[in-house]
Amino acid sequence: MLMSVAEPEDAIRRVRAAGFTGTLVVALAEGAVADAVAAMRAGADDVVQAPVQPEQVVDRLLAATPARRPERRRRASRPLPRGGDFCGLSGRSEPMLALYAQIERLAASRAPVFVTGACGSGKDLVATALHVASPRQDGPFVALNCAAIPPDLMEVALFGREDAGALERAQGGTLHLDEVTQMEPATQAKLLHFVETGRFRPVGEVGERDADVRLVCATSRDPLEETSAGRLRGDLYYRLNVLPLAIPPLRARGDDVLLLAETFLARFAGEEGRPMPRLTPEAVAALRARTFRGNVRELQNLMRRAVVLSEGGVLPADLFVEPEPATAADAAEPRFEAWMDGFATYSGRVEPLAVVERRAIEAAIAAFDGNISLAAAALDLSPSTLYRKKLAWQERTLQS
Repeated sequence: MLMSVAEPEDAIRRVRAAGFTGTLVVALAEGAVADAVAAMRAGADDVVQAPVQPEQVVDRLLAATPARRPERRRRASRPLPRGGDFCGLSGRSEPMLALYAQIERLAASRAPVFVTGACGSGKDLVATALHVASPRQDGPFVALNCAAIPPDLMEVALFGREDAGALERAQGGTLHLDEVTQMEPATQAKLLHFVETGRFRPVGEVGERDADVRLVCATSRDPLEETSAGRLRGDLYYRLNVLPLAIPPLRARGDDVLLLAETFLARFAGEEGRPMPRLTPEAVAALRARTFRGNVRELQNLMRRAVVLSEGGVLPADLFVEPEPATAADAAEPRFEAWMDGFATYSGRVEPLAVVERRAIEAAIAAFDGNISLAAAALDLSPSTLYRKKLAWQERTLQS
């Protein structure tokens, strides 16, 4: 059934409430991204943009018809753990319990999930939990970080060329595309084709292949802003954002901070071969007062540092007090100090410029926890330049 309406959400719900269970494709005005998202959530199987072409409608109806889709897995998922831990996630706060309930509801569907959350909030863990809690749990889980792959290699990594790409390797399971808004426009168009048809074409091949893959995409950016800026295709966004899932920041999770701190302390003490240090009441108060702009990753790094620096098995509060920058320039100071830790100062010996450049770049990447985009911005370089240099260094290392 094809329907063209001005207010799709209410119309779709009325059609479904009236008992219509067939395939439903909705025609909308071009660029109506918000309406498209609402239509998909309300029960539409697909959306086409005006002006509508008859052959386009036929293709969409056939692709969305259940008989043409890969057969769903019918085996029930395993019982889910209750309490403080859930499929690799930890926390007992109300926001986390609500997140667990959402994951449990969304895991059973084969529709795409779009995860949003700040850097370090655990988007990869949520994607894994969606897979573990789903009927696809025995299938492969494949993760691809779109920000960490050079743009000219992304298409091969996703669709494959001589070897299988991520889509083919995820057959029957889940494909997690992290930082999907940083994917090149040309690759976004090919991903959109897969989302619409369930088919993809490996690089350099003529024929297409089918893939039964559940997509879980994620970003630390505002997807609507990325769409408005033209960095994320609107038609791709509303097809990926069928089931949105937002991760709460650590500062909104109450005493989960203490629960995670104890967990990390135990882990890192074991790794370092040290007795587990104890948090003083003052240290607990400092942790509760900290804003954790870097979320769980910041807490994790903080606890590792505390284990290494602890003396006598007691962790004083000054290890956890958050510095309060007075100006915007001061706010960047922790990263500058981290960069200086990795980039040795001039020692009196003249070095080749290429050596100095490499040390500066590697130190900047380390200072930003491996985030190539942030390191490139700080160095006033393009991310692709950093990727090319890293690949060249790796090739020289292999040849030496």
